[in-house]
Amino acid sequence: MRATTKRPALRGLAAAACAGMLLAGCAETQLASHIAKKTSREIYGTPGAMAGDERAPQQAAAYPPGQRIPPRPIYKVGDPYQIDGTWYYPKEDFQLVETGIASWYGADFHGKPTANGEVYDMNAVSAAHRTLQMPAVVRVTNLENGRSLVLRVNDRGPFARGRIIDLSKRSAELLGVYEVGTAKVRVEVLSDASQSVKEAALRGQPSDGLLQLASLSTPPAALAPPMAPVAPPAPMPEPQVRVVPVGTSNIFVQAGAFSNQENALRVRDAIADLAPTAITPVSTTGQRLFRVRLGPVASVDDADAALERVVKRGYAGARIVVE
Repeated sequence: MRATTKRPALRGLAAAACAGMLLAGCAETQLASHIAKKTSREIYGTPGAMAGDERAPQQAAAYPPGQRIPPRPIYKVGDPYQIDGTWYYPKEDFQLVETGIASWYGADFHGKPTANGEVYDMNAVSAAHRTLQMPAVVRVTNLENGRSLVLRVNDRGPFARGRIIDLSKRSAELLGVYEVGTAKVRVEVLSDASQSVKEAALRGQPSDGLLQLASLSTPPAALAPPMAPVAPPAPMPEPQVRVVPVGTSNIFVQAGAFSNQENALRVRDAIADLAPTAITPVSTTGQRLFRVRLGPVASVDDADAALERVVKRGYAGARIVVE
């Protein structure tokens, strides 16, 4: 079943419930077996009503689905916001590396404003992320087939709890996610390219072409945007997709990571009846943490179901990770 199959009644309910500035109250818990088969936008709606991600004063007119939309250079980080009881804190992060489950969104949002006031183009390589600065440049690698793509983050999402990034339709096609709807992925911020698109956006210059340079591993010096007057956007070449080696990966549900081992033990004991649970010590940025994880689980469906059970036990910050 394709991820673009729409449920009009569900979307209508979501739109009505999201009429205010906060999205938190509009996203009731969905059955996990349904979540894996729909894009996060079908479940939780558009980010237009989310606190801290207000739209541009002028709403963009919708573009025909086949028309290429040049990105509008706007830089934004945004304010904290809440979804379904969980707070998210947008911030600049030029070092982010994370793994998890990707989803995608398409025609229903084509030609509409993104969270930073650009225009969403489902035919461009872009994505939505919950906390990264916008725009940012990231490399997304499908850990199931090795396909890797550099793209721009210019929107907020996903709003399904168990997803870490929402791909544009074209990105999903290039990465091999379009037909299946979800995939295990690694998301890496490209620091030099992200700094360059930030500077270009702050100067009001287009940064779309920087994706081609980043995807070809152009030296950072070549990523600096030109100081010349902005010219009309030229047709973009086909995005560069690489195929890289990927090993076997597993899906886990992480209830939390704690600096105090006793806290980790308490959480493990509180959820141990849900699925096989373990505490894994890890050192990160000079700090020793104790991760409490369920799994590995066999599929995205199973991970969604386990995640919902952990959240219902009171661990709203639980998330799906891939390792």
